[in-house]
Amino acid sequence: MARSEAQSQRDLDLMQRVASGDESAVEEFYDRFSSLVFRLAYQAMPTRAEAEDAVQEIFVRLWRTADRFDPKRAALVTWVMLISRRHLVDKLRRSRSRLKPATLDESPSPGIAPAESDRFERDERFERLMDKVNGLPELQRTVIVRAYLGGQTLRQIGEELGVPLGTIKSALSRALMRLRERSSEEFA
Repeated sequence: MARSEAQSQRDLDLMQRVASGDESAVEEFYDRFSSLVFRLAYQAMPTRAEAEDAVQEIFVRLWRTADRFDPKRAALVTWVMLISRRHLVDKLRRSRSRLKPATLDESPSPGIAPAESDRFERDERFERLMDKVNGLPELQRTVIVRAYLGGQTLRQIGEELGVPLGTIKSALSRALMRLRERSSEEFA
């Protein structure tokens, strides 16, 4: 418990420095979370360029709200992922509302549009990932799904399942290790 309290304090200190505009803290924060945020954005957005734009917007949003981070409510990674997810959902909703419906006299273009092929590729990647997740033991699968797709904290998951927090953390660690191994085997 002392380690998690110490980590919470370091995270709080980092976010206070980010909120005050400390450039080294902003760099440290970006280095720590940029790949995670990019992966989430790349999965959600239709194109890589839109994902890159979204990452910039997310980090501006995180920087502007850094003073609101509370380690008692969520771990820093959870807070970052929740804000990232909310931003991406908002961005996708806005882009969908701006799409104009096709008129009946417009002829469809032959083949698959680039945005559609990106979406299909993203959907296929998500399906492959979910196949790997579904192959995990039950507790590991539950923790991964609730933490990464459901946005729950590990503490919330443990309380809901009636499982000690240490067991939840171990299950998450083992699950991530197995997913990494399976992904590296796929590309070997």
